[in-house]
Amino acid sequence: MTLVTSATNNTTPGATTSNAATSKLTADFNLFLKLLTTQMQNQDPMNPTDSSQYTQQLVQYSQVEQSIQQNKTLTTMLSTMNMQSLTQNSSMIGQTVEIDSDMAAVSASRPAQWNWIATNSVTGMTATILDSKGNKVDTRTFEATGTSGTFSWDGTTKDGKKLDPGIYRVALSGVNAAGAAIKARPSATGIVDNVQMINGAPVVSLNDAQYPTSLITRIQK
Repeated sequence: MTLVTSATNNTTPGATTSNAATSKLTADFNLFLKLLTTQMQNQDPMNPTDSSQYTQQLVQYSQVEQSIQQNKTLTTMLSTMNMQSLTQNSSMIGQTVEIDSDMAAVSASRPAQWNWIATNSVTGMTATILDSKGNKVDTRTFEATGTSGTFSWDGTTKDGKKLDPGIYRVALSGVNAAGAAIKARPSATGIVDNVQMINGAPVVSLNDAQYPTSLITRIQK
């Protein structure tokens, strides 16, 4: 599963490429015209240069310019579609969402939160917390009943050590009344703080963690 942890440059790549290509084409074309004018002024009137090669070059410049203009049009359309998507997804700000990811963020003001679903009814759960490098940093056992519930962790280990804010992963396992192991699947949850476009895709921020909207499985008002 994909988890976006930091924003990137939101400049549309197509726009930058088109502008650079247009500038280069203009410079090359101006140089071509300057050389053509100079050569025509200094050519031998009795033995003029064949103009067919210049005509062919002009046609090529025209074709390239048309391609660049078409790319500009497509880039503009893409920007418009991105803005529409951003506007639509902004309605999620302030709402609680569930994310198809076992990773969540601990911030200075809020704990990491997960919902969980078990394959069968449980009487207890064990949560193993891993850092961004996959190292186990904490283990918690808590009471649980039924086949679903919630778990939160504020970055404090069972030994009382306060860990740095950041992204953490949780692995959950349950037990039933007979002591048999029950599988459980976590899903990150939290309030949407903001929505932005990253690399052309809408992304929501929950407690300093960023997720593609494609990972959202539920929205609660």
